[in-house]
This record gives sequence, C-alpha cells and structure tokens, in this order.
Amino acid sequence: MPDARAEFEAVYRRHLPAISVYLARRVARDDVEDLAADVFAIAWRKRTSVSPGEELPWLYRIASYQVSNHRRRIAMRRTLLGVLAIPDSAPAADALFDTDPELAAAWRTLSARHREVLALVVLEEVPVAEAAIALEVSANAVSVRLHRAKKALAEALEATRATTSRRSSDISDAGERSEAPAT
Repeated sequence: MPDARAEFEAVYRRHLPAISVYLARRVARDDVEDLAADVFAIAWRKRTSVSPGEELPWLYRIASYQVSNHRRRIAMRRTLLGVLAIPDSAPAADALFDTDPELAAAWRTLSARHREVLALVVLEEVPVAEAAIALEVSANAVSVRLHRAKKALAEALEATRATTSRRSSDISDAGERSEAPAT
C-alpha cells in the first residue's frame, strides 16, 4: 500500500501555489497562508473522498468553502463589533482591469455566478472539466455558464462603452456651445 503521507505531500507541493493564487485573489494577503493551511488540513482529513487526478478541482472547491466561511466570519465581526473594518479581500477581480475602466465597470455589473466561472476558467486558467468539479456542476453546465458569462460581459462592455461615448459627445457638444461668441 502506498504511503498516504508521501502521496499527500506530493499533492500539497504540486497544488499549493495554485490554491494560494486562488485565495490571494479572494481574500486579504494576510489571510492566504492561514486559509491555505485550512484547505490542506481539510484535504488531509478527507483525502479518501477524492479520485486520483481530481485533486486540484477538489482543492478549489474546499478553498471556495473556506473563502465563504472566512467572509461570513468577517461579516459577523463587523456586525457584532459595529466598526468599520479593513476590506475582507485582496483586490477584487475587477482590480485586474484597472488599466481599462470600461472593462472594470462591465465586470462589476456581472452576477456573482458569471464572475466566478470567468475568474476560474479565464483568469485562473482552470480547465472546464476541473472547474466543473470545483463548482459542483457538470462540465456541460460550466461550458454553458461560461458562454453566458462571456456574452453578458460583452454586452455589459458594449453598454459601458456606449454610455462613455455618449458622455464624451455630450461634453464636447457642451464645450462647442459655450465657445460660441456672445452677440
């Protein structure tokens, strides 16, 4: 029988960087190591429930639960303490789009479901099959969600650009009217 500890250590070494990046995009940097440790502690206890080759998506699912629990704890602290707290996450995914304010605005209009599938498959570069395991849906469902999310993002981006374009033309029209000589 293979050594369970050695096998788990190999999984840990192989997947810790990906899980840490996943967590860093969702929580404050100070919390990444603790949450990653929690993810792998849970994984160790439940290691017999994962099929070989499906470790990373399984770890993503555990990590998503840990992020949710972490955010609930922070929200509870805020509610109980009644004080303003430091934001509970590292820069949001829309912060990745700081160089394109229109894309950032469009991203913020997406539903949480659309942002999650786009973040996993596009930003994290997780294959659809593994994203399906992480999201606890079929690969086909992920493909459909991804298609809808991309379509929603494209539509939101188009609407944002149209609004920006209208504002720009309104500003330039107002400038032209104010430059007319007074008679």
